[in-house]
Amino acid sequence: MKSRVKSKKARINSYFIMLLIILAGIGGTGLFLIIHNNDSRQMQEAANNFIHILENKEYEKLGDVLEKQSYTSAGYTLKGVIDKYDAIFNGINIDNIQASKIKFEKINDNERELSFRLNVTTPLGALENLEYHTKIVKTDGQYRVKWDPSLIFPGMEGKDKVAFRHWKAERGEIKDHLGNGLAINEVFKEAGIVPKDLSLGNEKEKRLQKISQQFDIPVEEIHQKLNQDWVKDDLFVPLKIIESNKAEVIPGISYQTTKLRYYPLKEAAAHLIGYVGKATKEDLEKKPHLAEGDMIGKAGLEKALDKELRGKDGGEILIVDENGEKKQEIQTLEKMDGKTIKLTIDNYIQMEAFKHLKGKPGSTVVMNPKEGGVYAAVSSPSFDPNKMVQGMSQKDYDRYANDENKPFISRFATGYAPGSTFKTITSSIGLDAKVTYPDKLRKINGLSWQKDKTWGGYSVTRVSDVQNVDMRKALIYSDNIYFAQEALEMGEKTFRNGLKQFIFGEQLDLPIAMKAAQISNQPTFNSEILLADTAYGQGELLISPIQQAAMYSVFQNEGKVVYPRLLDEKRVRKTKPAITSSTANEMKDRLEEVVSDPNGTAHLLYNEQHQLAAKTGTAELKMQQGEKGDENSFLLAFDAGNDQFLLLSLVEHYTAGSSATQLNQSFIEELYEYFQMR
Repeated sequence: MKSRVKSKKARINSYFIMLLIILAGIGGTGLFLIIHNNDSRQMQEAANNFIHILENKEYEKLGDVLEKQSYTSAGYTLKGVIDKYDAIFNGINIDNIQASKIKFEKINDNERELSFRLNVTTPLGALENLEYHTKIVKTDGQYRVKWDPSLIFPGMEGKDKVAFRHWKAERGEIKDHLGNGLAINEVFKEAGIVPKDLSLGNEKEKRLQKISQQFDIPVEEIHQKLNQDWVKDDLFVPLKIIESNKAEVIPGISYQTTKLRYYPLKEAAAHLIGYVGKATKEDLEKKPHLAEGDMIGKAGLEKALDKELRGKDGGEILIVDENGEKKQEIQTLEKMDGKTIKLTIDNYIQMEAFKHLKGKPGSTVVMNPKEGGVYAAVSSPSFDPNKMVQGMSQKDYDRYANDENKPFISRFATGYAPGSTFKTITSSIGLDAKVTYPDKLRKINGLSWQKDKTWGGYSVTRVSDVQNVDMRKALIYSDNIYFAQEALEMGEKTFRNGLKQFIFGEQLDLPIAMKAAQISNQPTFNSEILLADTAYGQGELLISPIQQAAMYSVFQNEGKVVYPRLLDEKRVRKTKPAITSSTANEMKDRLEEVVSDPNGTAHLLYNEQHQLAAKTGTAELKMQQGEKGDENSFLLAFDAGNDQFLLLSLVEHYTAGSSATQLNQSFIEELYEYFQMR
């Protein structure tokens, strides 16, 4: 009996022991798994922290993740590692750092192989799939990343450095159709002061006074420049850009060579060509591809064609040894210099057109009537764009800013009521509508007229009291009343439909900011008075000098508008039928009479050696009927014999002796001589 009890107890004990062994085994395995999983998690965390630091450029945190022995054995301190990352990635401006394909491979219980790829953006563009390899090791109970220089850029070792060499693209030049420079890159001298060269005491003040007089810079302004925070005794402090041949030896002055944009025509082409300047903070925000210090177009064609002119910078990023010798190429981008752009502008015609305006507020446009090329587009008064590039003094800026004639306005692109030159368009529409015809007479009495009493106190006025007026006389004497009556007889629908055959409401394919020409503020006149006023070039018409020149090209092109162009490109000219060829030829003959007839308003331009057609005009600017307002003077003139040029000139608020016709009289003679020599 006792033996059975003992046997039973023995079996229970053995079961219990086996259970304890099984439980211990399970517990040991669990503990092992817990420890193993904890190690893996810590390794993963160390890797993630390192990559997070790289992606976010938080290099000051590298001490938390790097194994000390690894970088000290490579000859670096922690500060040295941090500074190296900062100098390379922030110094070169490397951004958008993104890691991918992060992998672990077990080496042993305390080490893992870590591999990953980085994609980054450098000043040269995207740099992708940079492959990195390192180890994560357990040190003093913590998992750390083993570091060496190849974790900056693959291939780096020892005391290697990364060099960035920037190749600046040269801005393309702007030239006229004969190859003459309108915007060129020129070598200049930059005058400046190295403070230690100024001497001391009275001698220093004498030198500053001499420098002030020589460069027209107030002494106070020079002191301000010398007192800037960054200035040191041996550093060059720039004062003024001057032309190379004007660099004189002056005690205290040093010179450095620099290359700048230069505009040979100066004021004569300032509004058209524009100028360049350094990119502002706003520019950088709008166009992320720009870098601080970039020169970009700020006005005119320099701005409109900036992308083509500026080109693309290039450069290379290299791994170099301690001595700067090239070891490995990381990234290379060839620079692309800006495109040289050729215009239809003629250097000589542009200069002469500007000169003949004699500083009066106005504009002259000269056009090739057959091909549409613009030979000249000038605006007066003007400014010197070279001062914008080289540095404008406050005195010069104030002079421009306070000028009541507003020298910064591009008048060739500004809308004006065209005045009596527009009567040529009204006549053409009337002829095609079979309302106007050359021999049709209108009996007009007096210098003013109104249709009926519904016009109230408003009337149309004219200058010459000619009773029996046909189209020929109306053009010769520039009779407002005749054209007002013709338009009223046509009616708004016919007249407006005729106007729409021209370029009203169209945006021209020109690199010039310009509002479309308008007939009226609203889609309809809603007034016979406004219809009448529009017929002789007033009312609510707004047409820029460039748009006027294009419209008047119909008389030299069998009734087709030839669209203006500025870029000298080989392409088919663009035209648009506006009036019939018979009407265009009739009008050409009549406009020749405006010059040849002794009573013609353009007779001042008559030269029997030339076959010139013209129409003069004035547009009166007044607040109410009956008062005398300022007048803008216009001249349309074109070569009716050989169709070599078409000229449209405007003078604002002209006074006796300075009408557009008077100012351009000798210029037209010069144009004939110039084209004869070509």
